[in-house]
Amino acid sequence: MNAPQTNSSAMAAKPGRRKALLTIAGLVVLAGAGWAVYEWLVASHYESTDNAYVQGNLIQITPQIPGTVQAILADDTDFVKAGQPLVKFDPVDVRLGLDQAEANLAQTVRQVRTLYANNATFEAQIKLREADVAKAQVDVERAADDLARRQALSGNGAVSREELAHAQSQVANARSVLAAGQAAVVAAREQLASNQSQTEGTSIEAHPSVLAAAAKLREAYLASRRAALLAPVDGYVAKRTVQLGQRVAAGSPVMSVVPLNQLWVDANFKEVQLRNIRIGQPVTLTSDVWGKKVEYQGKVLGLGVGTGAAFALLPAQNATGNWIKVVQRVPVRVALDPAQLAANPLRIGLSMDATVDVSQRDGKTLAEAPRQDATVKTDVYSVSDDEATALINKVVSANVGHPVRVARLADNAKVAALSAPASAH
Repeated sequence: MNAPQTNSSAMAAKPGRRKALLTIAGLVVLAGAGWAVYEWLVASHYESTDNAYVQGNLIQITPQIPGTVQAILADDTDFVKAGQPLVKFDPVDVRLGLDQAEANLAQTVRQVRTLYANNATFEAQIKLREADVAKAQVDVERAADDLARRQALSGNGAVSREELAHAQSQVANARSVLAAGQAAVVAAREQLASNQSQTEGTSIEAHPSVLAAAAKLREAYLASRRAALLAPVDGYVAKRTVQLGQRVAAGSPVMSVVPLNQLWVDANFKEVQLRNIRIGQPVTLTSDVWGKKVEYQGKVLGLGVGTGAAFALLPAQNATGNWIKVVQRVPVRVALDPAQLAANPLRIGLSMDATVDVSQRDGKTLAEAPRQDATVKTDVYSVSDDEATALINKVVSANVGHPVRVARLADNAKVAALSAPASAH
C-alpha cells in the first residue's frame, strides 16, 4: 500500500528538481554573460593594483663645513619654512677665517695700487736717467773737443804731457759716466716694462691678485653663513640624529626635511597590465589611512624603465638552479593633486590602491623630450652669495679710494667668451 504512494511522490519531485537545476544553470549563464559584458564594457578600461605606495623627496640636511653643534632649532615632526635655521655651529673658527680673508684682500688691493703707482715712478726715473745721459753726452763731447785741441797744440810744445794725460782722463771718465747712465736708462725701462706687464689691460678691481683674494673672502664669507644649516624648502623634520655639542663632519646627515606637498605614488603594475597604460592617463587612488570615501585624482607621469627586481640590491639570478617564473612588476609614477594633499595629508610609505583609466591610449609609454624646468629648486643659498659680493665690493672700494664693483672670475670668463668671436672678426 505504501510503495505506490512513494513512487508517485518521487515522480512528482523530479520535475521540481529539474526546474531548480535549470534555474540555477540559467542564473550561472546569465551571471557569466553579465560578467563578460562588464569585462568588455567597463573592466577592460581600467587597470588596478593595491601594490602602490606614497613616495616623496626625503631631503637630507648635511653641513658643507665641519663644526661643533651649538644649537638645535628643529626636531622631529616640526614644520619648518624655507630659509629657517635648523642647526647652528660654533661660529668662532669661521669668523677668524673671515677676518683673515678680509685683511688679506685689503692688503692685496694696496699692493696692486702700489704696482700702478710704480708705473709713474719708473717713468719719472727714466726721464731723469735720460736727462743724465744727455748731460753725460755733452760732457763727453766737451771733453773730446778739449782733448783734440790739446793734442793739436802738443806738437808745438804749448801743452805739457801732464795736461794731455789729464784731458784724456777726463774723456775716459765722461765716457764711463755716459755708459753708466745708458745702463741705468736700460734698467729703468726694464723695470717699467716688468711692472707694466702686471698692470696692463686691467684695473685694480679686475687685477688677478685682487680677484684671487676676493675669491678667498667669498669662500670665507660663505663658510661663515654655512655655520647655520638652513631648511631648503617648506616641510616637516624627520630622522634627526644630531646631538648638542657633537662635532659634525662636512657631508654627514644630521636630519631630513620632507615636503608633504610634493608627494607622488609609485604604483607597481604587473607586466600584463602595462600594455594599455600611457603617460597622462587619469588615476583614481584611495589610501588605507583615509578609507574608500576619500579619493585622490592623479595622473600618470611616467613608467619605470625596469622592474623592481632589476634594480634590487641583490638581483635574481634566473640562469642558475631551478627556475620558477615570477610575474614581474614595473613602477608607474602617479602625480597627486596638491589641493587634495592639503585637504587630506599623506605620509611617505603609506599604501594606496590605484586604478588607471586606460580608455585613452593615444599617449606615450616613454617620455620623448627632456624636462624643461627643474623638478625641485630653492633660492635659499643664493642670498649668501649676494651678501658676499657686497662685502667684497665694500672692502675693495675702501682700499681703492672710490666705489668699485668687483666681478667674479666666472663672470669675466663669460665676458671673454662672448667678446672673443667679435674680436676675431
